Amino acid sequence: MTEDFVNSPAVQTLLDRASGLDAEGGDKRLKAITRDLVEAVMKTIVRHDVTESEFWAAIQYFQNGAAEFGLIVPGVGLEHFIDLFMDAKDTEAGRTGGTPRTIEGPLYVAGAPLVEGDVNLSDDADDTGTLYMSGVIKGPDGEPVNGAILHVWHANSQGWYSHFDPTGEQTPFNNRRRIRIGGDGRYAFHSKMPNGYSVPPGGATDRLMQALGRHGNRPAHVHFFIEAPGYRMLTTQINFGDDPFAADDFAFGTREGLLPVPNRQGDTATIAFDFELQKADASSEEAFSARARAVA
Repeated sequence: MTEDFVNSPAVQTLLDRASGLDAEGGDKRLKAITRDLVEAVMKTIVRHDVTESEFWAAIQYFQNGAAEFGLIVPGVGLEHFIDLFMDAKDTEAGRTGGTPRTIEGPLYVAGAPLVEGDVNLSDDADDTGTLYMSGVIKGPDGEPVNGAILHVWHANSQGWYSHFDPTGEQTPFNNRRRIRIGGDGRYAFHSKMPNGYSVPPGGATDRLMQALGRHGNRPAHVHFFIEAPGYRMLTTQINFGDDPFAADDFAFGTREGLLPVPNRQGDTATIAFDFELQKADASSEEAFSARARAVA
């Protein structure tokens, strides 16, 4: 059987009714998106001759793996695809330059302490070295960005993030801060060295990666949001360029321009990295996306 089956009158009528196209009220945009998504699933079922048992096994997988959706989405490339889509729209609109955006991931926590100066991110002891990172936040013409807030967060040496650490050993905002940037645009922080990590062993993401013949590892990295009046909100991260998984990140967070190689001296590492923001055309571009985020 071919995908033309989905174009049959019976299936097309089903799609119209299931997506509410023949009903009054509701959100027209949501109806159109729902119809296209369901139709794409139907065509995939026909194209690959998906059996009833396979279909319900997939449904059960998503039901049981719901707690790991934040890892599954980047793991199958969808979160990176959104970045590529936004990049393409920028190019189409003639917008160029700026530090590359990349995935946020599911582990941000709102409400981290707001601090200034050369900041220590780490509240807890950790059997690892020290990371020093500094640079300038500037605009498209090289001007220092005044009044920026740099949100920064990363894992500890065991690959656990505070608030999500199953050991319960980290304080709520360990390795998390919001840094208020002065008129010179400069930032500086130090912290206990993050390491790369893997998805939870035996979890939904790990099982999917194994079934696809892939791994679930991420390189050592540091996450950032940067918000500033008059500039586009930037979501990005740097991956350590000397990490063995830097070029093979399961979450596709590695991007050209975001791979600094730390200068390692003994048990310390130094990274110098400047951020370049784009000017905002509308106040909505200065704001966070509507993604649900944890609050400590």
